[in-house]
Amino acid sequence: MIPFNSPPIVGSELDYMQQAMSSGKLCGDGGFTRRCQQWFEKNFHCPKVLLTPSCTASLEMAAILLNIQAGDEVIMPSYTFVSTANAFVLRGAHIVFVDIRPDTMNMDETLIEAAITDKTRAIVVVHYAGVACEMDVIMQLAEKHHLYVVEDAAQGVMSTYKGRALGTIGHIGCFSFHETKNYTAGGEGGATLINDPALVERAEIIREKGTNRSQFFRGQVDKYTWRDIGSSYLMSDLQAAYLWAQLQVAQEINQHRLGLWKQYQRALQPLQDGGYLLLPTLAPHCTHNGHMFYIRLPNVEMRDAFISYMKEAEILTVFHYIPLHSSPAGQNFGRFCGQDIYTSQESSRLVRLPLFYNMSDVMQKTVITTLLSFFA
Repeated sequence: MIPFNSPPIVGSELDYMQQAMSSGKLCGDGGFTRRCQQWFEKNFHCPKVLLTPSCTASLEMAAILLNIQAGDEVIMPSYTFVSTANAFVLRGAHIVFVDIRPDTMNMDETLIEAAITDKTRAIVVVHYAGVACEMDVIMQLAEKHHLYVVEDAAQGVMSTYKGRALGTIGHIGCFSFHETKNYTAGGEGGATLINDPALVERAEIIREKGTNRSQFFRGQVDKYTWRDIGSSYLMSDLQAAYLWAQLQVAQEINQHRLGLWKQYQRALQPLQDGGYLLLPTLAPHCTHNGHMFYIRLPNVEMRDAFISYMKEAEILTVFHYIPLHSSPAGQNFGRFCGQDIYTSQESSRLVRLPLFYNMSDVMQKTVITTLLSFFA
């Protein structure tokens, strides 16, 4: 079976993990955590990066940091992972879903303003497949209405919007290092990017169970105490060591994934030209990271037939999110603003192809050959 995904392995992970084990410090904020955080701060020009156990934890941190309260409204797309909404629902927020664009599968920036009320506190954007939302328009809206912007950039590490790294444009950015992502911290992991310097000090406190423990270890206070609400949002240094190995070859991983992505695009372009399917759309002012290659078939019946056909050939292809507004929790904790023109329609015909760092050329050629035979 050719899997849909296989966690990236570059070969030096064990060496760094053994170094972490020999250091005598495996808990959070050890040497490898600091190296990873500084790498992101330097390469992405971000004031503060804090590693977390997951992107879910990062989103939860963001909700606490923005003081989301019961009755507040948070705007986001329905086509996203449950954590995007759950992090804010946990604080008592009501989720307002808006439709997506049919080209990028990202939230339609032209529909956001109509969803804003006097209860709106934040806009949460999701950069689907590592392709940027229209951040200039969204940040202007946020400034006009005095709202915060959180970037769910779980899939967007190494992607850019007009030269700026995804996750560094809104007030807060959230990364994922889950095993399905381009870079992993040994299976789970995330990061919170604090782009507003005014939020940095409180972010550190929230991440350290509501204490100023980080200031204590830097020698800024003589003891640490409970200062605020918070939780344990630290990644272990053993996981950070695994991530550090991958960051050392981040460009190599990025270029290899982009090469696989482009090969899919070249091979499948004739099918799009013939009207059999749709390929991903990219804007000229965005660079992506080869996170995902998806196709959209004419309808859900053909999509399901395609998935079954590929599975019989021992190739795993998968669909993606079930729109949150159609779920029981989504109906309980949120509402859809405006019409659902594209969210349900486009999500029901989308299927993702295998794409991972350690995927061989032979594997990809097998996927392409089998895919083409479905349409023969």
